[in-house]
Amino acid sequence: MSRATPLADRHRALGARMIDFAGWEMPVQYEGIIEEHRAVREAAGLFDLSHMGELWIEGPAAGEALSFALVSDPAGLVPGRAHYSMLCTADGGVVDDLIVYRLPDVAMSRRYLVVANAANTDVDREALAERVTGHDAVLTDRSAETALIAIQGPRTAAILQPLVTLPLAALRYYAIVEGAVAGEPALIARTGYTGEDGFELFVAADAAGRIWDALLAAGHRAALRPVGLGARDTLRLEAGMPLYGNELDRTTNPYEAGLGRVVKLDKAGDFVGREALGAVAAKGPVRQLVGMTVVGRGIARHGHRILDEAGRPIGGVTSGTMSPTLGRPIAMGYVPSAAAEPGTMLGVDIRGSSVAAEVVTLPFYRRTS
Repeated sequence: MSRATPLADRHRALGARMIDFAGWEMPVQYEGIIEEHRAVREAAGLFDLSHMGELWIEGPAAGEALSFALVSDPAGLVPGRAHYSMLCTADGGVVDDLIVYRLPDVAMSRRYLVVANAANTDVDREALAERVTGHDAVLTDRSAETALIAIQGPRTAAILQPLVTLPLAALRYYAIVEGAVAGEPALIARTGYTGEDGFELFVAADAAGRIWDALLAAGHRAALRPVGLGARDTLRLEAGMPLYGNELDRTTNPYEAGLGRVVKLDKAGDFVGREALGAVAAKGPVRQLVGMTVVGRGIARHGHRILDEAGRPIGGVTSGTMSPTLGRPIAMGYVPSAAAEPGTMLGVDIRGSSVAAEVVTLPFYRRTS
């Protein structure tokens, strides 16, 4: 049976079509994917992300524990900042991709919030618990008591500002601050998964409904719309952002995914996967994730084969759609490194026919301001 977020009743009242996603009952769309996608690009969109996991690692050595557990270097984060990271296996495969936030210290104890993908929260919790053992740090899973609401789009700051007491203009990208939203205690972060400016609000589960309602009311005149998983996927694909289970999994390492910058081989101390990832960094990845625009007729979809000029299979599409913003089919997929240069012409097997596709530089879309 699917789990429900604290906002499930509100989604139904808004006419959302609900689906099972990673064991959660989630809205896939309200008015329609295209309309919701364009709302985020042109105005603002409101997302329920309460299915995501919130794992806290706290203690005098919490930073060192996380730096051993993850490929990045959380120990180097200053309070109030965040970074993108990955939990990898010893052979370099990606268990999950994560956002790590460092909160201000309390009583000499360092505090970190690790946000996990919904389908991987249990796996991440178990892996992190094992890896922090032996460090002066404690892991606490607060996913059940935490709701996560995101508001994304060019009008986001103007909508949110009247509901908070802190100046949002002072909150940098990939930063987090403790504050309040509509009078409710909240952690307010400025990250995002859409390619637009926006904020993530971590609030108590029992306050989520009041905050959701306040945001919808505040954004009514600014054309704020609730947005489901369907548009969230097309937005992140245009922004060239990976989805775990598509672009990332245990058979993929960060360098193949074009995310080698996340791996800090020069950080102090050992970390899980160092030897394997160091070898990939030295030799270079055998395959690479590329962006492609389909120039023939057809839309590349997850699982379609990527072909070379002779029609031979060389890789597979991980994500693909008709881009609502660009008006043409776009896709991501893995190909041999020799075929990853932008401008390379490839083919995609769509219903038995090779449809031309050009390798392009990611992301497909980048906001101008």
